[in-house]
Amino acid sequence: MAKSQRTAVVLVAAGRGLRAGAGGPKQYREIGGVPVIYRAMEAFSTHPDVFAVQPVVNPDDSAMFTAAVAGLKHEAPANGGATRQASVLSGLEALAKHKPDIVLIHDAARPFVSSGVISRAIEAASRTGAAIPVVPVTDTIKVTSANGDVEDTPDRASLRVAQTPQSFRFDVILEAHRRAAKDGRSDFTDDAAIAEWAGLTVATFEGDVANMKLTTPEDFVREEARLASLLGDIRTGTGYDVHAFGEGDHLMLCGVRVPHTKGFLAHSDGDVGLHALVDAILGALADGDIGSHFPPSDAKWKGASSDQFLKYAIERVTARGGRIANLEVTMICERPKIGPLRDAMRARIAEISGVDISRVAVKATTSERLGFTGREEGIAATASATIRLPFNEKTWSV
Repeated sequence: MAKSQRTAVVLVAAGRGLRAGAGGPKQYREIGGVPVIYRAMEAFSTHPDVFAVQPVVNPDDSAMFTAAVAGLKHEAPANGGATRQASVLSGLEALAKHKPDIVLIHDAARPFVSSGVISRAIEAASRTGAAIPVVPVTDTIKVTSANGDVEDTPDRASLRVAQTPQSFRFDVILEAHRRAAKDGRSDFTDDAAIAEWAGLTVATFEGDVANMKLTTPEDFVREEARLASLLGDIRTGTGYDVHAFGEGDHLMLCGVRVPHTKGFLAHSDGDVGLHALVDAILGALADGDIGSHFPPSDAKWKGASSDQFLKYAIERVTARGGRIANLEVTMICERPKIGPLRDAMRARIAEISGVDISRVAVKATTSERLGFTGREEGIAATASATIRLPFNEKTWSV
């Protein structure tokens, strides 16, 4: 078969994940600040050789699913069944109208599947018709009896750990699943086992040890620690901004419209809190300042809403594989009083930045009636941002 075959994906996400402990279905929990299912789906949704991603979910999880994968391209979810096997068949039936040539079947609880593994899965299925990713067994394996005694020690050289995505010619695996359901067979633990039962020869291709399945609470702890270790370049930036008062009836402060007796004299909306925060993030990135990215001389930023400046700065962090660890803004003014607005400002910054509100601080102080802020001629703000970037040896010198 040619490698250019149309490829679709069934993403199995209907399980309850009871062994993962409290906290709801594991595929909707966050790891590294991102839902597990988002990480798993994103790899397929953005792969250039995949034309359709078919999620299979529990109908009770519809709201969680929609929120968790917002922004990703996928087909309308199919309803999961009582077993993983039934859920896969549901996904395959939903894809049948698209007539794919190749289908990859992947567990949503494997959030670290790489583009390389996906490409190898497509190539292997195109060449063989049925293939699974595997990794070598590194530990010695023991076969034990019912009472726990060792009965055998198989040669680990021939043993492999099976992973997903498992890849097949679509028509062949759909027919195999239909036959199994018709014969009342619901005891298969993966799709390769169904293919073997149907008489297919299942090939293997190189998997990835990072493509592990999250099963227990310990798995989440371990992977959180691994992700944190990858973001070992911790940076802090600071920012400052000030705007004078002019005519107006409101102020934009940290993304919140605040009624006031005056407005800001500014090229954009004058949001000193967000401007200072943008400068802090850009400073942590060593990426210029807000004026170099959004020059006041450019007419298109006249009256612009400052939330787009903050989103841009956050995207600069994300583009480098980084994450926001903490954002802090201090407002310096006599009026308006910031205390009653603090939580609304924190919530708005968190919303714009895509971080949890626990990572956002908004504080305020006066200047004891001294200086331009004390005379209520304007407002100033300072900010700090702590970010984590992937550690890069090239950025360090001895």
